[in-house]
Amino acid sequence: MNDAAARPFFSLPTLPKADAEDLHRAVTALRRRTGIVLGEHKIDMAGRTLGLHAHRAGMSSVREYLTMIEQNVGSPEWNQLISAFTVNHTAFFREKYHFEILAEFCEARKNKPLSVWCCASSTGEEPYSIAITMHEACGRANAGMSVLASDIDVHALARARKGVYTMDRARPIRPELLRRYFLRGAGAQAGMVMIKPFIREMITFEEVNLVDASWPIKQKFDAIFCRNTMIYFDKPTQTRILQRFAPLLKPGGLLFAGHSENFTYLTDAFRLKGQTVYTAA
Repeated sequence: MNDAAARPFFSLPTLPKADAEDLHRAVTALRRRTGIVLGEHKIDMAGRTLGLHAHRAGMSSVREYLTMIEQNVGSPEWNQLISAFTVNHTAFFREKYHFEILAEFCEARKNKPLSVWCCASSTGEEPYSIAITMHEACGRANAGMSVLASDIDVHALARARKGVYTMDRARPIRPELLRRYFLRGAGAQAGMVMIKPFIREMITFEEVNLVDASWPIKQKFDAIFCRNTMIYFDKPTQTRILQRFAPLLKPGGLLFAGHSENFTYLTDAFRLKGQTVYTAA
């Protein structure tokens, strides 16, 4: 084998490296912008991510990249960076017992308008599960059902709006619900499913940053889903968000938390109603 044949077809680029000062600066900026607190176990990942984004943006150093985004709060780079550090771990009907509680709650109110806010909707599996549950519980008896699905990650929201998933992602859905609420792909889309239009029309997708001073929300909700989100914030931020949730719930409304989250010691604005389900005090 000659030397030319032995050489690789391509070489990976050398990425800018983040030093300790760069990492501290990036962690602080991300926390200020999103409320996300990066644990020590994610610092190495953060360094690689910053180097990759700096290279992709044509910057010679991570420091130069950080200066650029700090000086331009509206830069699209923020969306790229937030998406990189946002954990979009979600699934259809995750924590099944919550949807059973939601179904009972909706059935008791089927003759009234119903609205739910899913405030960390990620790629859409959760708000679509909510909408399907509401429709199953009320059917055509209630035309006033709506879901506000929000997230800070605009790339995840773009995927959610499409409502298209692999069959592997749809595996947790019961067969009868899959037939009723999804279209199966054919040809080039074989192995994919898409949410039917009448369910997608129930949902409004909107970018909302929970740590912003104000939220673009003008309504009250029967239920708020904020599951497996608070764990990424520090305690003062969690408390502020919970206190802002309380006046957005209608009387008797429910707040759904993640299985590893406990809000009772953070604020007296809510009282525990059931397993990780709260109602306004």
